[in-house]
Amino acid sequence: MYLPDSSILTNIQVQGHTRLPDILFEKKYIQIRALESRLYTDEELMQLPDIGPVHPHFTEWQLRKRSARRLIHYLAIRKTPLEILEVGCGNGWLTHQLAEIPGTRVTGTDINFTELQQAARVFSNDPNLRFIHGDIRSGILEGRQFDCIVFAVTLEHFPSAKKILHLSLSLLKRGGEIHIIDSPFCRPEEVKLEERRTLAYYTSFGYPEMADYYYHHTLADLRSFHNAILYNPKAMRNQFRRIKNPHPWIRIKNI
Repeated sequence: MYLPDSSILTNIQVQGHTRLPDILFEKKYIQIRALESRLYTDEELMQLPDIGPVHPHFTEWQLRKRSARRLIHYLAIRKTPLEILEVGCGNGWLTHQLAEIPGTRVTGTDINFTELQQAARVFSNDPNLRFIHGDIRSGILEGRQFDCIVFAVTLEHFPSAKKILHLSLSLLKRGGEIHIIDSPFCRPEEVKLEERRTLAYYTSFGYPEMADYYYHHTLADLRSFHNAILYNPKAMRNQFRRIKNPHPWIRIKNI
């Protein structure tokens, strides 16, 4: 497995400066993940997206499994080598799944060092995987170019969808694609309501300040990009599914 510089992994440093605010943020983030039952053992992680029906997030994982399968099938039928980046890969379960596509080399990035360490440990035998600790906005991928960039339940953690997508386009090869899956979008008139709901949610865990790190984007934020909805939850054929994914699958092309 390809790993980032040992100084980044062991010291959580960028350009020689310890990132104490990030460490404090991560401590709270991991505590909330634990309260949400979103931290997994190594054995559970190896099996994801498959998980037992008694798990509190079983239904959610069924949806994420379908989303992953659609994306993997879409990329695999190209039958060409691909350089893939997953932004906000967390524990690396999807990064690992993407690396199973023949001919791919996959990089996963995240500011969440705790789960990234687990990803590097659990998937250490995969030669097509590389994990990098850090924020792509800090220039950690300078000089790299990808065929595909994936945001899976992560776009909502960036304050400006437009800015992070423009940055992502600069990391894409000509003809490359951004894929956004399992991320919520709301109508413009719903943003304030969703912000109140988010605040109430984090307040229920005792961390109201964490609502400041969750953002609500609209499909209107994507109008300036060459985008297409590859899975539309409002399409008639998807209305009759027993378990319906409420979030769209969006492709943005670098043309």
